[in-house]
Amino acid sequence: MASTSVSQGRVALVTGAGQGIGRAIALRLASDGFDVALNDLQANEANLVSALAAVEAIGRKGCYIFADVSQETEVEEMISKVVEELGGLDVMVCNAGISIMKSIFNTTAEDFDRITSVNLRGTFLCYKHAGKQMVTQGKGGRIIGACSGTGKKGQPLFSAYAASKFGIRGLTQVAALEFGPHGISVNAFAPGPVKTPMYDHFETIIGTPEGVLEQELNKTAALGRIALPEDIAVVVSFLASKETSLITGQTINVDGGIVFD
Repeated sequence: MASTSVSQGRVALVTGAGQGIGRAIALRLASDGFDVALNDLQANEANLVSALAAVEAIGRKGCYIFADVSQETEVEEMISKVVEELGGLDVMVCNAGISIMKSIFNTTAEDFDRITSVNLRGTFLCYKHAGKQMVTQGKGGRIIGACSGTGKKGQPLFSAYAASKFGIRGLTQVAALEFGPHGISVNAFAPGPVKTPMYDHFETIIGTPEGVLEQELNKTAALGRIALPEDIAVVVSFLASKETSLITGQTINVDGGIVFD
């Protein structure tokens, strides 16, 4: 079904779009009327092909681009390809991220660098080069980062991940101040636990029977359940809309009531 949204004709780029939250965001924005560029690593090509087919089935144009967001030249090339393929860039969703589950004592310096390189450095590079493109276009834009509840309240076994996500909150505030004069808003979303392949991986590491971890996590949320990827996509849709032009520098919790601030 083709979208008739007021966002029709605008262009969004979603990193880490092959699966989970990124895929849900891409499909939601397509439903909102955006043409959507999908990014992930080449190893996830099959997932990108599937996601692109879903975007096109909604009636929107799309493309997919391989890039490692921790590499500046690849991010620059990614932005250029989006503009070339789809005609511009109105919304940048910096969703790509990775994590590990280790104590500080067991986390190596290489582990720490790998997590922060993708999560924090990658977000910085996407903010930087998407922002430059939007300034060049001269019509404002929306930049949206992926924080986490762990970026507001540290959790045991997630030191590198927490450091990267706390950093994204600060980066988002600075970018909001610097990009604001150009009509560019910069915000982030902060999910709690979300039912994604990453969640399933951690469930396997912990070794709990299927469904037990989810039941325990549900008890920590005021609304009694953890999020689905589509719950996160709703908030990104809101932040990407033209109607949210006065919201910037914020990191919005999407966790069913686990973290309050």
